[in-house]
Amino acid sequence: MLSHVKLNKPTLIRWKVYIDRARMYIGYIQFFMIGIVFMEAFRDEPFGQLIFRYIYISIPILFVLFIVGSIIIGYLDSRFGLREEELRNLSSSNPVLRDIQQELKEIKRSVQHLETENPSET
Repeated sequence: MLSHVKLNKPTLIRWKVYIDRARMYIGYIQFFMIGIVFMEAFRDEPFGQLIFRYIYISIPILFVLFIVGSIIIGYLDSRFGLREEELRNLSSSNPVLRDIQQELKEIKRSVQHLETENPSET
């Protein structure tokens, strides 16, 4: 199966992207499993007994609460600008984006220089 695959840099990068995508979905499964383990730990407690006694009602309610909580966390993340700051920091460490930023700065300087040389044409 892998005999015709060349092990070069683009292939390894593509495989890393596939693994990163799979890791995200595995994280969803892990989260679900942790939820089950958490609920099992409270099975003998009064709150756990209530959940397991009315499991067909409590599971959808817990799922809706999870969705609402996730939306609230996502909103707060956007509201406080955490994602934008994270992307700004990541882009400064990305060599391709650094090159693009440098070229944009040079273009901006060139345009400003041209505007100062020929103010009547603008």
